Amino acid sequence: MEERACWICGAGDFTPRLLVPAAGDVVVAADGGLAYLDGAGIVPNQILGDFDSLGRQPKGANVTAYPPEKDDTDMLLAVKYGLACGCRRFYLYGGLGGRLSHTLANLQVLRFLADQGAWGALVDGGSIITVFARGRLSFAPGCAGMLSLFACGGAAEGVSIRGMKYNAECISLLPDYPLGTSNAFTAEAGEIVVETGALAVVWEHEASDFRQMTFMPADGI
Repeated sequence: MEERACWICGAGDFTPRLLVPAAGDVVVAADGGLAYLDGAGIVPNQILGDFDSLGRQPKGANVTAYPPEKDDTDMLLAVKYGLACGCRRFYLYGGLGGRLSHTLANLQVLRFLADQGAWGALVDGGSIITVFARGRLSFAPGCAGMLSLFACGGAAEGVSIRGMKYNAECISLLPDYPLGTSNAFTAEAGEIVVETGALAVVWEHEASDFRQMTFMPADGI
């Protein structure tokens, strides 16, 4: 049986694309993301944050309010809640656009998930972003659009790119040189492998679909 996922909605730019939680999944509203979930007719399991972007204090047994003076962002608080619920797959909505500082913070949240042995993806109207460490990210045949790879938090070593327009075996990607920008899908199945370090992966296409992506950690390869 497939493990349950955690769906989190923040207060950034929002798209309902692919937002279809399954029975048993965990849904979290991070501050202003509650308004988006209300509009989509989705009832969250948990509502949390300092509620500065929502502009009001929601009520209910599933609400946890935090002071604005805190170390964790609302998105990180939501991710930690999902981890505590036993989730290992995370789909983050409303985490891109808006304030650039929040977008960068949410990229760090993806790296935090990778360091916990979990996997997450940021979803917007035309792209999906994920970060993974020491493992393989596979793509089903028929994917389209551009795919870019960036070393995340240091050098990524032993990077192999297969089934793409530009392929490579066991190369290094560095955080100060954007060598992995603007690759492209072919009709083939594709995969990205990293042996040491972590990669941020940006899939740019209006039909990008995390259901066509599979992450396997290094100890499962």
